[in-house]
Order: sequence, then C-alpha cells, then structure tokens
Amino acid sequence: MLFSRFFERRRREQVVSDLYIGAVEQARRPPYYTAYGVPDTLEGRYDMIILHVWQILRRLTRLGQEQTGRALIELMFADMDRNLREMGVTDLRVGKRVLNMAEAFYGRASAYDKALGEGEAALAAALERNVYQSGEKGAGDPSALARHVQAQLAHLDALDDQAFLQGRVSYLPPEVAS
Repeated sequence: MLFSRFFERRRREQVVSDLYIGAVEQARRPPYYTAYGVPDTLEGRYDMIILHVWQILRRLTRLGQEQTGRALIELMFADMDRNLREMGVTDLRVGKRVLNMAEAFYGRASAYDKALGEGEAALAAALERNVYQSGEKGAGDPSALARHVQAQLAHLDALDDQAFLQGRVSYLPPEVAS
C-alpha cells in the first residue's frame, strides 16, 4: 500500500512535468517569434509560456483535474524561481519577481478566458495588450496568433482524455493557423 501511494505520487509528478515541458517546448518554437512577431525577449518568451500553460489548464479544468492544474502552476513558478536564480537575481529579489510573474500569469489567464467568450477580435486585443506589450506597435500579428490559439484550443480539446491525463499532449505547429 505504501509503495503504491509512492508510485502514484511519482506518476502524477511525471505527468505534470510532461505537461509543463511540452508547453515550454511549444512556446519556444521559432515561428512564434518570426511569423507571429512575438518579441524575442525574456518577457515575450514568458508570455508565450503563460499562453501555452493557460491552454493546458483550460483542458485540465474541463476534465475536472484542478489538482493537476495547481501542480502545473506550482511547477511553473518553481522553474521560474530556479531560472531567475541561474540568471543571477539575488535571493532578496527572487520572491518579488516571482510574485510579479504570478500576478502577470493570473491576470493574463483571466483576460484570455474573458476574451474567448467575446470572440476572435477580443482575443486578438488581449494578446496585443499582453504578448506584444514589450514589442513595437504593429510589429506583431495578434490576429493571426488569436486564430492559432483558437485552433490550438480546439486541437487540445480533441485529444484523447486518457492520453492527455497521462501527459501525452501534441500541439499544432505554429505555422498551421497563421
């Protein structure tokens, strides 16, 4: 019994890790920064991670897997903490930076959720305000990114529930919906 709980916990941790790594790998795909014009900066890359983790969280919530979603968010912020320390941010500043990152994550997730209910133009506007905030005005293509996000959400929703809950997630290539 004790071993089965240990292995079950280990399996859940692996699933969360697989979901997070998949989202980060997808967020790093070059077409987001070339074809869609997302700023290739620390902020732009973080915004793309937020966007992809948010997509995974939407599906987890629909599957009633809020606990897995919380674990995914915890892993993301532990990774951000580790990355900040590796970049040389002092211990005294890491906590504040992670708090700011958490506020950004929840604010963007809320804005994207709201915008989805209002249509593609609202989603494009939310993406322009958030993802393209650090770029030059007009440098990116928020409408194309909004279409891609909608296609990606539909793709994620169509994935097999069991495979998804085991951390096996596929993504549409960024070029598909542009």
